[in-house]
Amino acid sequence: MVLRVFNTIDGKLEEFRPLLDTHVGMYVCGPTVYDWTHMGHARTYLAFDVIVRWLKFKGFSVFYVQNITDVGHLTEDSAEDKIAKKAKEKRIEPMQLVEFYMREYLKDLDLLGVERPDISPRATGHLIEIIEAVESLIKKEYAYEVNGNVFFDVSKFEDYGMLSKIKPKAMLAGSRFEIHPDKRNPQDFALWKKAEKNALLKWWSPWGYGFPGWHIECAIMGLKYLGSQLDIHGGARDLVFPHHENEIAQCEALTGKKPFVKYWLHTGFLTISGEKMAKSLGNYVTVREALEKYEAEAIRLFVLSAHYRSEINFTDKRLRAAEAGLRRLYNTISSLEEAMEHSVKRKLTEAEKKIKKKVEKLEFEFVEAMDEDFNTPQAIATLFELSREINRFLGEQKQASIELLKEIYEALLEKGKVLGLFQRERIKKPSEKLVNDLVKLLVELRENLRRKGDFELSDGIRAKLRESGVVLEDTSEGCKWKLT
Repeated sequence: MVLRVFNTIDGKLEEFRPLLDTHVGMYVCGPTVYDWTHMGHARTYLAFDVIVRWLKFKGFSVFYVQNITDVGHLTEDSAEDKIAKKAKEKRIEPMQLVEFYMREYLKDLDLLGVERPDISPRATGHLIEIIEAVESLIKKEYAYEVNGNVFFDVSKFEDYGMLSKIKPKAMLAGSRFEIHPDKRNPQDFALWKKAEKNALLKWWSPWGYGFPGWHIECAIMGLKYLGSQLDIHGGARDLVFPHHENEIAQCEALTGKKPFVKYWLHTGFLTISGEKMAKSLGNYVTVREALEKYEAEAIRLFVLSAHYRSEINFTDKRLRAAEAGLRRLYNTISSLEEAMEHSVKRKLTEAEKKIKKKVEKLEFEFVEAMDEDFNTPQAIATLFELSREINRFLGEQKQASIELLKEIYEALLEKGKVLGLFQRERIKKPSEKLVNDLVKLLVELRENLRRKGDFELSDGIRAKLRESGVVLEDTSEGCKWKLT
C-alpha cells in the first residue's frame, strides 16, 4: 500500500516519496520554554510522534529534529522576548528559566509516551550559524541593516506567500508585531534585532548587540542538521504564516531557490469551549494538570480520536470516554493472555480459520487507514472492531489454538504500539506470588506500626487493604489475611 500525506503547500494529498529512498529527514517546530507545556502544545507533539512511529513501521529510517526556542520569540503585546519577560517577573536568570521549563517539558512528553526526537537543538547554541546566515542574506541583497536591526526584504523574494497563499499586500503589517520605523516595507521581518542596553538576552554581532529573530532560528537549525532540503517540516496550523512562510523565504534565498521542504504537515488546534487553547487567552490546561486527572494513554487515545489536521475539543466527557475505551481494549488483552494459558497446540478449526481471516482483514484496514494521511480515528475504529471480534470468539470457544492466539495477541499489540498504546509496564496480570508477597509486606508494616502505637496509620492500611479485597484478622497467633 502507498502512503499518502496532505501537503499544505499544494493543498492536496500526495504520495509520500522521500528525497533519499528510505531515509526521512523531519523537522518539527518545538516549544518556547518559558512556562508549563499545555495540552494544545501536546496535541501537536503527540500527532508527530505517531507520524514518526508509522514511518518507522513502514520501513523508513527517520532523523527527527525538534528545536527548543530559548530566545527571540517575542510577545505580541510589547514585542518583548517571552523568556526575558518571564525571567524578570520571577527575578531569575533567563537561562535558569529555560533550563527548568525545558526539563519539565521533556518530562511531560515522556509521561505521555512521546518518543524523544533524535536532536533537540537550542537556538542559543547556533548563534554563529545564524549570524553567518544573516551576513550571507545581506550580501545576496535579500536583507538590509538599519540602526543595528537586520530585516529580510520580502519584495526581493518573488515566491513569498507560496505556503500560506496570502498575497504580500494582504499580509499583516510587521508579521504579527507593530510596524518598525527602520523597515522599508511593513511585510519585512526581523533577522536580527537590536537589543536595548538593559536587555537580559543579547549577543555581539557585526551590527552591535542584539539577538536573532524567531523565524531564522528554525530555518538555520533545519539547514544545519537536515541539509538544504527537508522531507517533512511540521508544526501547528498557526505557524503556516508567518513562521513557516518566513522559513521558506530565508532558506531558499540562502540555497539558491532549492525547494526547502518537500512535504509541509500541519496539525489542527486543540480547543476548549470551542476556542483555541492558548496561554495568551488563559484558557489552557497544562499537561501536568491533565495527567493528574486522566491516564496518559487515555489522553493519547482522546487526541488520536481526531485526525491530526482537524480541531478537537478538550472536554472531561470525551476524556472519560477515552478512559472507558482504553479499559475495554486492555480487558481484551487480558482475556487473550488468560486464554493462552489454557490453549492447546493443534490444527485450526473452522471457527479459528474464520477469526484468523477477520483479524487479517482488520489489520489490512488499519494499515490502509494509517497510509491515508495518518488517519488515526479510522485506525482506532479498526482496533475496537478487532477487540469485539476477539471477545466474541473467546466467548464461544472453551479452548483455542496457541499459535492462533499468539498471532492475534501480537497483531493487537503491534498495532497499538504504532499509536503509543498498550505500553503499560505490565500488561499481564500480576502473578499470585507477587500478590502474596506484596500483601505480606503491608501486613508486616501494619504490625510494626501497631507495636509502635501508631494506630491511626495502621488502621488506615487495614482499611485500604479491605477496599482492595484483602481482609485482615488479628489473632493470638498474629495477623492472618484472605482475599474476598
